[in-house]
Amino acid sequence: MAEYLDSVPLSGITLIRDLMYSVKDPFRLDQGDVSFDAPDSVKAAMRKAIDDNRSHYLQTNGLPRLRELIAQKLREQNGTPVESPEEILVTNGGMHGIYAVMQALLEPGDEVIVPDPEWPPTVGHVMAARAVPVACPLYESLDWRYDLDEFERKITPRTKALYINTPNNPSGGVLTRQDLERIAAIARERNLWVFSDEAYEDMLFDGAEHISIASLPGMYERTIPIYTYSKTYAMTGLRLGYVAVKDPVIRDRAKKVIAYTTANVSSVVQYGGIGALEGGRAPIDGFVKELDVRRALFYKGLAELGGIFTGKPPKAAFYAFVKIDPAWKSSPEYKQAGKALPGHGDSISWRMAEHLITHGRIGNVPGADFGAQGEGHIRFCFARERAELSGAIESMKALFGVRV
Repeated sequence: MAEYLDSVPLSGITLIRDLMYSVKDPFRLDQGDVSFDAPDSVKAAMRKAIDDNRSHYLQTNGLPRLRELIAQKLREQNGTPVESPEEILVTNGGMHGIYAVMQALLEPGDEVIVPDPEWPPTVGHVMAARAVPVACPLYESLDWRYDLDEFERKITPRTKALYINTPNNPSGGVLTRQDLERIAAIARERNLWVFSDEAYEDMLFDGAEHISIASLPGMYERTIPIYTYSKTYAMTGLRLGYVAVKDPVIRDRAKKVIAYTTANVSSVVQYGGIGALEGGRAPIDGFVKELDVRRALFYKGLAELGGIFTGKPPKAAFYAFVKIDPAWKSSPEYKQAGKALPGHGDSISWRMAEHLITHGRIGNVPGADFGAQGEGHIRFCFARERAELSGAIESMKALFGVRV
């Protein structure tokens, strides 16, 4: 029996998404989905693949040309010493990549140190592998980074791996080179694996730098870097990701997971992935430039709400992870909430999320869904069109009685 799956949680993001479909004319700031279209190089490559009848089975690991380009990208952009395209596995999005490598590496009862707050499916993937997630706080006072002494104290004889997510979803925190060097030293000294989720590697602001931990000395052999096309190339619905696995045993296991879950990733989408990497970085740079404008626009609007939401703009990713004014807990609106999203007790995050959705048509995700450190916060996605962001701000002003 697969009763262990009964304890694996579904992300609250799923619950929110379902509720949003019942809202008329919503502001969809809940989903981590950019409003941009995929680059022309992606669309042209997919059209050509269709015209050329590329609609048949492919290699389980992925198209050879795609894997060659990914290996080259990892060496040149990320500094990861990939020796051969054979080390690359193409997956059905980043989530599938996480699932495949966790199933390949973890044994029942293994512990995995995970950030708190963190994208909710991370914990679910650990538990689906019958392993045990151990949360380690990221602190807002440290720009959503670890207290690394505390991080090291979380490690026990049962710890098998460290899961790092930098830039982080939901907070936009970025681990520094010094942070990663300390984590790398811990991993080497304790003989631990590292899962490195780098989904937001290109979404950087204010001079922030992304460092791939696999690029540090002696780390690639014990690190599994995980990537997605979803954010960088606005391909969320196309489902394309990849992982790099140096260890041949773990790689062969992950290949089996891919084979038994997808056989191979969509042929047409993989050709689109080739088009993305052959098309250059100009579209990415354009996306990031526009995201920076939207970030400023949205935070300016939040500042006009009279303190109901506070927090610094993130250094990376595309989320406003902001603190809710604790005084709102004594409002009539707080006491009335809890009907559309029941079962979350006195969580101010969940009640605010419901209030924004049901009375303001504003999609969001409660911070508590990302872990204990997220309680008291709310996450908005500012990767939407400027008009949608402005509309959400105006709706908040009306909702909270802010005079314009």
